[in-house]
This record gives sequence, C-alpha cells and structure tokens, in this order.
Amino acid sequence: MTVDHDRADALGVAGLRPGTRYRCSACGNVTRFDVFERARTRRYLHLDLAGSGVIEEEEVLDHELEAVVCRWCGPHAAVEVEPTPGRDAG
Repeated sequence: MTVDHDRADALGVAGLRPGTRYRCSACGNVTRFDVFERARTRRYLHLDLAGSGVIEEEEVLDHELEAVVCRWCGPHAAVEVEPTPGRDAG
C-alpha cells in the first residue's frame, strides 16, 4: 500500500482532493476500492417521541485513512493517488 497517510488525513473523504483518483499499480483498476477509515464525529440527532430520528448535523473531529485496497487484486496490490486525466490536481 503506497497511500500517503499524512496527505490523506488532511484531505477528508477517502483521502482524495478534487482532480485526483486512486489507481492500482498492479492491475490498473481506477474504479473499485475498499476504503477503510476511522473517524471521531459529533452528531446532532433530532429524535421524535417514539425514538426514531435523523442526523441533522455531523462534524468530523478526527479522521484517519487506514487503508485503500483494490477490489480486483486485493490487499497485495499497491494503490496510489494520481491526478485525474485531463484535470489539474488541486
């Protein structure tokens, strides 16, 4: 796995900036990945009297990208972050 965890931690959702994507260097896959993340969040729940509810607000307090695994090759593959073709990485 060659995902830059320090870079990914600062980026938010799935460790990607706009204009970037994941790519498996073993098989070339750019579309199917298992993303393992750990997050600590604060949620505002709005509950009715029966106990059913909706999350109305969520703030991510801490986020860690643990691993990105290629769905085609599995965990032995090397998943990298690369610029999306035709776009500048942000």
